[in-house]
Amino acid sequence: MPAAPRTAARAALTLVLLALLLGALAVIASGLGFIAVSPGEVLDAVLGSLRGAAGSPEALRQSVVLDVRLPRIVTAMSVGFGLAVAGAVFQGLLLNPLADPFTLGVSSGAAFGAALALLLGLHFLGPATLGATAFLGAAATLVAVMALSGRDNDLAPTNLILSGVIVSAILSAGISFIKYLADERVASIVFWLMGSFVSRTWTDAALTASVTLAGFAVCLHHARDLNIMSLGARSARSLGVDTRRVRLVLLLTASLISAVCVSVSGIIGFVGLIVPHLMRLAVGPDNRVLLPASGLAGALLLLCADTLTRAALPHEVPIGVLTALIGGPAFCWIFTRTRSGRRHG
Repeated sequence: MPAAPRTAARAALTLVLLALLLGALAVIASGLGFIAVSPGEVLDAVLGSLRGAAGSPEALRQSVVLDVRLPRIVTAMSVGFGLAVAGAVFQGLLLNPLADPFTLGVSSGAAFGAALALLLGLHFLGPATLGATAFLGAAATLVAVMALSGRDNDLAPTNLILSGVIVSAILSAGISFIKYLADERVASIVFWLMGSFVSRTWTDAALTASVTLAGFAVCLHHARDLNIMSLGARSARSLGVDTRRVRLVLLLTASLISAVCVSVSGIIGFVGLIVPHLMRLAVGPDNRVLLPASGLAGALLLLCADTLTRAALPHEVPIGVLTALIGGPAFCWIFTRTRSGRRHG
């Protein structure tokens, strides 16, 4: 069998296995918790809801699955999918393996907007106020980074990264000052900044899933251009790619995905950094395969982490802390493996 079809078949098999594993783990996770529900009962509850039927003997378990656990599970999977896809896009755009949704300060901007809303007690959009202010903070941050990166009309990766570092440092100081002023509200700000899926609703799940999937479709549409841009801006332009337009579209799309994810879940690190690395080792650098593989693996990672903290640990640990504990050693392993590979290569 030629190398190219073999590689394509392997990538397709990897995507199918990731999707099947994600679906199976979602069913299992829906049954884990204080009230145990078997996988069969979970499927019955979901199918019964779709048919509009509800059996009174199982009303409690059906309510636990459909109204409490599934919204949280779908939100966790959507956030993991979105952060991983955004991380893969940022790494491809900026030609930097350390790039992730935090690199351009988007996550820090969202955190600043949400922290400011919590400090001021804003409620102009009801429950959606926190998400709206987080998104506005992320959007304003992206505009500032792009304005600061220069006027060469090319959005050069090096300038974007340096601008992101500068803006992130300023926003981190602003968040620290907000926590200093918060007094009795500092606990809620700190808890939000550490990331959590507690009390997520179907509204949160629908918002995150819809934005994430729409943004993923845009990124996948430009995956071939992203592959060509990895050769360098001059080579990409010679092959007919409008590098400025593609970079602008992908920057805005990945930033939108990141902003919505952060506004729903808080700060969750390492997903957009680690997952694309692992998937690049598994399926290769082709973004047409890497983007969906990263999304599915990111959804798997956050689903497992959220299920662990919700159903296995004696006390619920903020999800951002758990992903940092998982991602830190994983990143050290990837770094040492890559360095030893270069040394022997």
